[in-house]
Amino acid sequence: MLSRLNIRNISSQLKAVASCGIQTTAVASSNVPRPKRPIEPAPVRFGFIPDEWFRFFYPKTGATGPYVFLTTFSTYLLSKEWYILEHEYYGGICLLSIILYVSYKLGPKLATFLDKKVDEVEDNLNASKNEIIEEQNAAINNLEKEKWRTEGQLMIYDAKKQNIMMQLEASYRENLATVYTEVKKILDYHAQIDNIDRRIAQKHMVQWITNSVLKAITPEQEKANLLQCIKDLESLSAKA
Repeated sequence: MLSRLNIRNISSQLKAVASCGIQTTAVASSNVPRPKRPIEPAPVRFGFIPDEWFRFFYPKTGATGPYVFLTTFSTYLLSKEWYILEHEYYGGICLLSIILYVSYKLGPKLATFLDKKVDEVEDNLNASKNEIIEEQNAAINNLEKEKWRTEGQLMIYDAKKQNIMMQLEASYRENLATVYTEVKKILDYHAQIDNIDRRIAQKHMVQWITNSVLKAITPEQEKANLLQCIKDLESLSAKA
């Protein structure tokens, strides 16, 4: 029975070592949580025996199982002389007692000192990490600003494009007005020429008709018309 328990204990230790090895290896996926350093050490009994070794016996042997196993296994080793109590054993007990006493007296202070050193190292690492995070956040903010500026430049380009189109439209309309003015001047010029030609032709026609009429009147007709005019004036003066 003890041999089977020993084999099971070895298998549990191998599993624990394997699990520790898995935790310390690189994370295969980004979704897996990162391993964290334990703040407090694992609980132990008698100063060096892990508490999980005792809890391994509880489901099958109860609370006294680990102690019975330790006692019977030690008795077996001593009775079969697998482990011989020689002078090194007693020297080891003395050395262990001294180590336990020193650890009892100086252990808390040394642990506090080492914890402070560990905290300092961790703070330095976290400070460098935070600096890198701040730098990356600043870079991200700068990229966002550049993106916003790029969008603003696109808006400015659109405004400039609209301004150029408006200038082209204004130039086009100005050219249309210029063409209209020049064409109107040409048409007015031709209209004036036509009017002048018409007046000159009318004047020449009137003169030609007048000259023709004057040439057709004989001196006798002119004298008779003059006398008739005088009579008409006399009659008008008599009526007045």
